[in-house]
Amino acid sequence: MRNTRALAVAGAAVAALGLSAPAAVAWETPSNITALPSVIAPGGQLTITVDGCRSGGTATSNAFSPTRLSPVGGGGKGNEGDRGGAGSGTARGTAVINSNARPGPYDITVDCGGRTMTKPQAFTVIGGVRGGIGGSTTTGATPTDVAIGGGLVAAAVVGGGVFWMRRRAERRI
Repeated sequence: MRNTRALAVAGAAVAALGLSAPAAVAWETPSNITALPSVIAPGGQLTITVDGCRSGGTATSNAFSPTRLSPVGGGGKGNEGDRGGAGSGTARGTAVINSNARPGPYDITVDCGGRTMTKPQAFTVIGGVRGGIGGSTTTGATPTDVAIGGGLVAAAVVGGGVFWMRRRAERRI
């Protein structure tokens, strides 16, 4: 009888330890990569958040230089779940998009303590605008376009004037 009780307690202890081990391993493996904003222009700041990266790490992409990820809330020991405090297992960093990054989707690869994870198409770089150049570009209106537009405006003014004069003359009769 004593052996059965001791065996049952030992089995329960082994089962509890066995069930808790996968949870401990999950904390050390990056599980989710979030990039905000998901659409960004060259030169913008991208905030990268990684779950399951308790001690911090590095984020890399073709659109920005390698960026250090720091633990959120100090990354101390203890399992506090999703409350975001010390030991939450979340790391965050801010990357600056290269000014010469081409428009399109980009992947982010995260390295947390030797474990890597890649999120394909994590964010999209959009094309910039050619602001401040005005009419000095070669892709703008040509002199022919300006002449045609001016002629249409002149015809509208003359037509409007004729219509107005006729209406005015009708009221006198």
